[in-house]
Amino acid sequence: MATYLYLALNGESKLASYTLNPDTGKLAHHEDVQLTGAPGPLAADPTGRFLYAGLRSTRQLASFAIDQSGGRLKHLGSVPLLSDPCCLSVDHRGRFLLSAYYSAGATSVHRLDTQGAAVEQPVMWLSTAPCAHSIFTDPSNRYAFLPHVAQTNAIYQFLFDEETGYLTPNPLFKVAPPPDTGPRHYVYHPTLPVVYFDNEQASSVTAYHLDTAQGTLSAFQTLPTLPADFSGENTCAQIRIHPEGKFLYAANRGHHSIACYAIDTHSGQLTSLGQQPTEQTPRDFNLDPRGRYLYAAGQASGRLAVYRIDPASGRLAPIETYEVGKAPMWVLPLELG
Repeated sequence: MATYLYLALNGESKLASYTLNPDTGKLAHHEDVQLTGAPGPLAADPTGRFLYAGLRSTRQLASFAIDQSGGRLKHLGSVPLLSDPCCLSVDHRGRFLLSAYYSAGATSVHRLDTQGAAVEQPVMWLSTAPCAHSIFTDPSNRYAFLPHVAQTNAIYQFLFDEETGYLTPNPLFKVAPPPDTGPRHYVYHPTLPVVYFDNEQASSVTAYHLDTAQGTLSAFQTLPTLPADFSGENTCAQIRIHPEGKFLYAANRGHHSIACYAIDTHSGQLTSLGQQPTEQTPRDFNLDPRGRYLYAAGQASGRLAVYRIDPASGRLAPIETYEVGKAPMWVLPLELG
């Protein structure tokens, strides 16, 4: 087994890959792949054999095969999109790629062919509301949620058909958070029926119970991502969960930090662990597949900061910082082989 980290460099229209040392968390540059547009979101299929990149400047979806023995990327093709995507994900059976579109206020689903490439004509394109931001199927592969930030300020709830790829509005279609909340990205707890959203405008994290029979969400806790004495401008960006479901992390843009939380493994309740200072404008960050390290990309600084995750407390300890290039926008570690 080997671990690689793939990085979308929006300012250089390329993907950079690094080998990841599992004992130290340190990185070594491995490969650059030049693209036909500026990349934003990345996603991989459940097997780790295919990688997908949303090219925001040219409105394309690029598909790659990942060499399992060496981590190198082979371009399988690109298909046009109706707008620039801000999030991509693959369903749990690896048959469909789902996308969210902030500018267009929409979501789409593309079928993946037998070679792993996205098919040009989408299964569906569904207009929702302005500022749609992310979409993922739940662990059962039956439901999906589409949060909208800013003026829309809502989470749309869908039923997902894993045979056809169709998204159908749930009879209870919308969750309406308090005004100026702005749910942006979310993660599912690996063992509990709990979903965590970070809130772009409110600079907070909200935990929701997931009704696994109905596919609906109900909020039960909200905590701030910022220290009480911070008075500057801030928006939340990415949110990630530890693979064992013990810790949760959310990015602050403005405070330039990673908010850290412990998770009660019985109730899903959060306890704040404070904030770890990081690179300027941490739009995206991610954890290695085994939950030992956190990698935070500074969109404004062009650097990638590495932290060791304390396995007992969940707190972060800086290891090293790398100059990676202009405007890193997505971080995707994968264990291959």
